[in-house]
Amino acid sequence: MYRLLVVQVLLGCWSVAQPFCPSQCTCVYHGRSDGTGSRSVLCNDPDMSDIPVNVPVDTVKLRVEKTAVRRVPTEAFYYLSELRYLWITYNSITSVDSGSFYNLKVLHELRLDGNMIATFPWESLREMPSLRTLDLHNNRLTSVPVEAAPYLVNITYLDISSNKLTTLPSDLVDIWPPFSGILPSANASQKIVLGLQDNPWYCDCRISKLIELSKMSSIPVVLMDQFLTCSGPENLAGVLFQRAELDQCLKPSVMTSATKITSSLGSNVLLRCDATGLPTPTLHWTRADGSAVNNKVVQQSPGEGVHWSVLSLHSIVFKDAGDYLCKAKNVAGNAEASITLSVDGVQGTTQSPPINITKLPDGQSGTPFVGTRMALYTSLDPVLTTRAAMTSMPTLQTRKSLRPDEGVQRSPPAGDKPAKVQQSKGGKGLMMSDKFKKKASEIKDIEIVEETSDTAVLLWTADGLPSDAPLTVVYFPYDAKDDKESVDAEVGQGKLLLEYLMPNQMYTVCLVTKGSVSGKEQCVDFSTLDNGGDDRQNKVLMIASGIACAVAVPLIVVLLYKILCLYCKGNSSRNSGPDDDLSKETYVKFETLTMKQRTLNGQTNDLWARRQTQESERMLLCSRSSIDSQMTYKSDSSRSEYLC
Repeated sequence: MYRLLVVQVLLGCWSVAQPFCPSQCTCVYHGRSDGTGSRSVLCNDPDMSDIPVNVPVDTVKLRVEKTAVRRVPTEAFYYLSELRYLWITYNSITSVDSGSFYNLKVLHELRLDGNMIATFPWESLREMPSLRTLDLHNNRLTSVPVEAAPYLVNITYLDISSNKLTTLPSDLVDIWPPFSGILPSANASQKIVLGLQDNPWYCDCRISKLIELSKMSSIPVVLMDQFLTCSGPENLAGVLFQRAELDQCLKPSVMTSATKITSSLGSNVLLRCDATGLPTPTLHWTRADGSAVNNKVVQQSPGEGVHWSVLSLHSIVFKDAGDYLCKAKNVAGNAEASITLSVDGVQGTTQSPPINITKLPDGQSGTPFVGTRMALYTSLDPVLTTRAAMTSMPTLQTRKSLRPDEGVQRSPPAGDKPAKVQQSKGGKGLMMSDKFKKKASEIKDIEIVEETSDTAVLLWTADGLPSDAPLTVVYFPYDAKDDKESVDAEVGQGKLLLEYLMPNQMYTVCLVTKGSVSGKEQCVDFSTLDNGGDDRQNKVLMIASGIACAVAVPLIVVLLYKILCLYCKGNSSRNSGPDDDLSKETYVKFETLTMKQRTLNGQTNDLWARRQTQESERMLLCSRSSIDSQMTYKSDSSRSEYLC
């Protein structure tokens, strides 16, 4: 008896320990030969109106299908930490909370197809880092925001077909190859499957990447339906993506002023890039490692489809060296170009004065040399160049013990005068002579012509210089000498166009030849024109055109009216009969009188009756005798009447 009681207790405890299955669901345990297994739960009761909350915790696959569930509440599955497959399909769900999928860390597949979801909480996908399959087809989605892109990066199966989508953000398409930067590979085993069909796509520049994607082959992206069609605009309705040609849609193209720039330590550098594309692309600068650039940036779009940007680097240091990326972007695509900046703090482009090394008296230490200022010019390109700031050479300290017969002097470069050497006195060593000078060639007849609001033409002549001698043109606003820009040219050119100037601004332009002494540059001041003058001219032209139109239009209308009257008169003449022609061409209207019997007071009298004019004229024309001899009527009691 005792043993029987123990057995019953054990059986009761075992039954309690078994997972409880909801009454409206079916729970199935799939065991394996190794003793492990997985549990799946199917809930398909049409009367079920809520997500079940007492599902076994070891459930791996949960299916809620063809029920009356209308909402997925917050943390509906938080206790199902082992859940890998969640199918909530063909229900009546209209709302999904952002925290509905909390704690589903190992969920691999989420299917919500066949519902009435109009807005999906894309941020809820971050609670499912292992998710690879997302099925949202046959819902009522009208848009996919660009904020969803980071949460869809790891999704390899995305089905958003049979919704109400008209467009997709360009940044969202960028997460898929080849726009993501992943090169196509024929041996790639991992494919990305996209379901985009059965949506009313509006084919404009916003989905140009999607249209381009549909035309590609040999890429790791597979479309469920290759024959995607446009629903709008009207001229593209029903056209396949592969055959759609978009207007006013052009990928950005970026061009930099230079690819490599070398400038001296402490100088100012301007980096410029220009971009074209439709719609007009946006521009921003970054370093090669992706870090943002905090320096001053000036941008302008002079017209539709064109945008330029200038990055200003002031007093550069060694850490400023590296690659700078100029990135352009619009809805049609992305583009970038790089500029490599090198910082040179040792050697400039001008020749240094010679350095003399001589023996110092015993017991005396070397004396630092006085820093020598040199002008250093760094060319960017023929269009945009930068002049480095005047910098000082670092102080040098030399100490060398030589025998009396070992004094050594370095010879100066050819064509240069040797520097003057002085013996130090009182333990001060040697000092470099400040009489080392290089004779500068003469540039004369500097003149500014053809000034506009943003350009000017510089003319000059050279005396005694070869035509291929290097020449640097430096220009800057009159009241902002720190914002200098320079252009490299040759002496023989004699002419240079200065571009990208500010309107109504006073400028100073200087010409510097190689070897010229600092401060001896040839300079001239000029001023650009004001845009307001052009506007006033345009207004005057518009007013004059309006007055001319007001005078000319009435004259044209009157002339057309006269022409129309003549045309109608000619048609009426051709359509009239011969009698009408005769009446218009004869000079005299003929009338004929004839006798008519009439009884008055019982007596018969002859009265004159008037014939119709047309009848008289017809008789006149039918007569073959002379008009003067033709008698229309004659009687015994009346005199003859003749036509006259």
